[in-house]
Amino acid sequence: MFSYESSEELFKWCKIPPAELPDHPQAKVKLRIVSTPQAMYEEFAAALLEEVRANNAAGRPTRWILPCGPRGQYPIFIERVNCERISLKNVHIFHMDDHLDWQGRHLPLDHPFCYQGWMTRNFYGPIDKQLNVPLEQRHFPRATALDEMGEKIQAVGGVDSTYGGIGYRGHIAFNEPPRSPWYRISKEQFRNCTTRVLHLNDDTLVALSQRAAGGCSDIVPPCVVTLGMRELLSAKRLRLYSDTGAWKQTVIRILLFGNVSPEIPATYAQEHPDCVVTVDAATAACPPLGI
Repeated sequence: MFSYESSEELFKWCKIPPAELPDHPQAKVKLRIVSTPQAMYEEFAAALLEEVRANNAAGRPTRWILPCGPRGQYPIFIERVNCERISLKNVHIFHMDDHLDWQGRHLPLDHPFCYQGWMTRNFYGPIDKQLNVPLEQRHFPRATALDEMGEKIQAVGGVDSTYGGIGYRGHIAFNEPPRSPWYRISKEQFRNCTTRVLHLNDDTLVALSQRAAGGCSDIVPPCVVTLGMRELLSAKRLRLYSDTGAWKQTVIRILLFGNVSPEIPATYAQEHPDCVVTVDAATAACPPLGI
């Protein structure tokens, strides 16, 4: 089943003024609009800080699924953790995805598209050792042990919050829309997909090369390992963020008004009991359709 019935229906959603989106009677997901990407990063960092503070005060662990992108929230979070001496010793972090080479093997940690390497250097690296997440509580998906992440999530009692971005065609983590004409993935099968290895769709490769490599698609590794929708949606809270403007204007509106479908994986957020999507004003703007 497609996420929308016709182009005319999609065009109607694209014409809804941004100011009407958060309280629109037909919206299926709670949407927040902030002014700028920086404001979105500030809110993202504040959400992380508030959650870990509250859990620390109550003597509870904090269990997150975190993305490598967006990234602007992490310097803010790190500075506040170090300055305010917020302990992360009882935090468990499950990293949602990573790139693999064309043979499905992990990249060197210094490769520009190795998410484990980036997070190790730029997220964990600057945090004071006395406050930092213990090594054994930093969990990265491994292509050679696909069931491991789900087992570790169960071992710590589940996930409190999944934080993530939204891809150009609505993927969360690297849960890409299935594209092969030779097999079909049902809505239920996609909802229950787990950690797996897959080849990126062409449009994702183009988007990544445009945003991160000046259009040099040769440097973008074509395979990934990703947590599945089952793991992502299992969290008590789902918090999605997007600040890439025109790249996401249409998919955000499909997320708000469309049907749940593997064609736009983010639409599964409609089924989550506690989901909030936050975007900046440029991403909430009407796509310039000219019609």
